[in-house]
Amino acid sequence: MNSAEFSSIDDAPQSYNQLLIDSLAKDLTDVGYNYENVAVLLGEEAAAAFARDQLHPALRNLDRNKPDTALACVVRLFQLGQTQEDAAINIAFPSLKTEGLLKLGLIESWASGYRAKIALALHSSDTDGELWVAHDLGAHQRPGVLRTDHVLGIGQASLTLAQITIREKVERALDLGTGCGIQLFHLLAHAQHVTATDVSARALGFTRFNLLLNAQTLNLDPKNLESRVTLLQGSLFEPVAGSTFNLIASNPPFVITPRSSHERAKDRFTYRDGGMAGDTLVSTLIGQAPVFLAPGGSMQMLSNWEIPRLDDESNQPWDERVRQWFGDKLDVWVIEREQTSPSGYAETWLRDASQTEDSTSYISAYNAYLDDFESRGIGAIGFGLVYFRRPEAGHPVLQRYEQITHQVEQPLAPTLQRDIAMADQLALVGEEFKEWHLLVAEDVTEERHQRPGAEHPGVILLRQGAGLRRTELLDTAQAGFVSACDGDLSVSQLVNALESLIGEGQEDFADQLYEAIKRLMRHGLLQKM
Repeated sequence: MNSAEFSSIDDAPQSYNQLLIDSLAKDLTDVGYNYENVAVLLGEEAAAAFARDQLHPALRNLDRNKPDTALACVVRLFQLGQTQEDAAINIAFPSLKTEGLLKLGLIESWASGYRAKIALALHSSDTDGELWVAHDLGAHQRPGVLRTDHVLGIGQASLTLAQITIREKVERALDLGTGCGIQLFHLLAHAQHVTATDVSARALGFTRFNLLLNAQTLNLDPKNLESRVTLLQGSLFEPVAGSTFNLIASNPPFVITPRSSHERAKDRFTYRDGGMAGDTLVSTLIGQAPVFLAPGGSMQMLSNWEIPRLDDESNQPWDERVRQWFGDKLDVWVIEREQTSPSGYAETWLRDASQTEDSTSYISAYNAYLDDFESRGIGAIGFGLVYFRRPEAGHPVLQRYEQITHQVEQPLAPTLQRDIAMADQLALVGEEFKEWHLLVAEDVTEERHQRPGAEHPGVILLRQGAGLRRTELLDTAQAGFVSACDGDLSVSQLVNALESLIGEGQEDFADQLYEAIKRLMRHGLLQKM
């Protein structure tokens, strides 16, 4: 399917006329519509509040200071959802004017002027410039329950996925569930060709418009968009049947939503609800993915998963069900970042779609969530980051399931890439790692705790200051090894010295220390010279 088929979708930005889009890009550039100028216009505190979806401080400052500028008109129109008069719009958009904005489907007549039909957000991807991103107005910009085919903007989930996706150069990448195109923009910086899919033609209309609006920054040829990007409509992997990719990134509609016997597909919030019960959509996606990965290809995604109850007091281990999704033939790294109760989960997603506005339907929807979770005996819902890879040699070397709920340093992609590379290297060299010379990573510090008057510390901690910011509990032998890692002696020389000093007579002393050393290397606390 040629992407031009998404150039004139109802209630989406129109991208059939590149001259109009170029005029819009020129006007936005000339008016200075960028992060720095908008922050100065709104003020630091108001700009920070806007990032939290709070418009009042920005409106308060603009109403108080009354800046009669073209930039203020653009911000009021496309960020704050305010009506603007024809004269002000023509000044802000001298090339396009009101008529051009109407033709592009960006504004509509309203009351005594015009109001935006879509939002135009600012975003930085992996390119050398900022992007303008069209998406649907949020409930904070246009009050009321969201339309079911709402095209989401630059949310925290989108940013998180962008920050964890490994940015190796690849030939073919897939953005599954592209929405307005956020992951696609990032993938274009390191993939020769990207296929972007979505179940919603309307979302693909937004994506195409955004690609053409930012063609220069994204290094795209508007006349030959298909040379770098393919847009396809369909669910899950259906649109790319028979294809394989080096990298798949997906922020799928993973939100667990109560199912109903009389529900209609058109009533679902397509940006978050995949139409399957429980976490079946995620498990289905993971189950289907391997055949679409080239050897060595990987997939990164965000996910929810259900955690069943064991009894009235406790739940199953969070990873018990998740492990079953992957089996033992893939490299896997899953990090659970948070857990929430069924009631907390219901409140989050009812609030997300502004369903709190109608108290009667809110209570009904709330009960539906609780009934749904009770029907499957669910005690908690987890959220986390998922990486898996089709091993090139056919033998997985990474099977890691861990909870990391503390604050981490974003972007995480370089940390993930480093640790995966170390797991590969250790698997490749086997026992040869014992001849490596190691150093303690620059961000690592040691912390010792002991009772007053005690001769030796009772607790020795190794803390990582960057990336995943791990804390490792060390025994005396491990602490002694780390302290001696200055690159002079090999791993085996240090282990042999420690065994003669403190390990004599201890069964498996060296083997246990070697395993601990490999763990510290896989986690990035120790590095090869």
